[in-house]
Amino acid sequence: MNIPVGYTFAATAASFKKPGKLDLGAIVSSTPAVAAGVFTTNKFKAAPVLQCQEMLADGRKMSGFLINSGQANACTGDEGRANCRETLNLAAKALNVPADELLPASTGVIGAQFDMAKWEKAMPALGENLGVATPEDTAHSIMTTDTVHKLCDVSFELKGGEVRLLGMCKGAGMISPNMATMLSFIVCDADISAEAWQAMLVDCVNLSINRVTVDGDMSTNDCVMALANGASGVSIESEEDYILLRKHLLNVLEDLAYKIVMDAEGGTKVAFIQVSGAKTDEDAELVARAVGNSPLVKTALFGSDPNWGRIICAAGYSGADFKANNLVLKIGGILVFHNGTPEPGDMDDLLGPIMSERDIVIHIDIGGGPGSSMLLASDLTKEYVSINADYRS
Repeated sequence: MNIPVGYTFAATAASFKKPGKLDLGAIVSSTPAVAAGVFTTNKFKAAPVLQCQEMLADGRKMSGFLINSGQANACTGDEGRANCRETLNLAAKALNVPADELLPASTGVIGAQFDMAKWEKAMPALGENLGVATPEDTAHSIMTTDTVHKLCDVSFELKGGEVRLLGMCKGAGMISPNMATMLSFIVCDADISAEAWQAMLVDCVNLSINRVTVDGDMSTNDCVMALANGASGVSIESEEDYILLRKHLLNVLEDLAYKIVMDAEGGTKVAFIQVSGAKTDEDAELVARAVGNSPLVKTALFGSDPNWGRIICAAGYSGADFKANNLVLKIGGILVFHNGTPEPGDMDDLLGPIMSERDIVIHIDIGGGPGSSMLLASDLTKEYVSINADYRS
């Protein structure tokens, strides 16, 4: 695995979830790093989201992440904010990092206050584990209903030498982004300015993680945060280096985005919804999200049912500005609908093999405009209902 220079990992079982299961993790940089973040726009932002936004506002460098699963620390008021700050104080002593240089993130059930006794008890083990744990261990510690941990790493050459990127995330349900989704952490060993790193992260998130949906629900805890510590000694100064770093950051985030949809709660399909020919990108996105969030489209995907009329219907109520007769629909490259009518032929027979695949490409063209968008969407299954009906029990 390509682990960026200067980062160590930790993970331990704090009994926030089931006893003995990893649920508390940390990533620490050997030197303070340039930090960037993108966060949920939900009005009910969790305590760690508010804490991170406050800490990142002044542009100072950060030394790591403190992450827990099992409790979201959302909708917990002033007590939740105080508990969040106290966890940073506890972790600072265990990890030998200043408390105001640790960025917190939490995931789990909304509304419950932290059991601070469990936090205090877990800290010595977390500190002892720092540098012993692997990135896989830390990725496991942030899982909730995820069935697999999600990691992506890459190494590439710039003018000044080798640079490494590593990303991890968790997410399987309550996924429909607006500025970010789920929890995702990126570490890089390049030397880059804070302004350029933040701009690059926002740009790449909007082209990747912001283009997935599982169930249409945006979490209170959504965040994507990134550190760049410069430990490789490679500075991002030229436009060429910036473009290459951006390319690889986008590739990492696209890989993580796909893994989220592939691991959607109960999910069996990933739909690649491509929209083109719109008057604006915004109109294209309206169509893509209407189709990707439609329960009828999603259940048809689950049933491998080539019920293309549900796709047309969703596009029609999306609110996008287009003429019905201009819409052209292709599924798996097969022309299904154009000029206001279905294409002749046995579509059930033609589309049957395509609908049985894991990955299904749905292309919708709505005119001759320059606007386009892409969205990854999961199906909606009986297992999704069971998981979320029983989530707290």
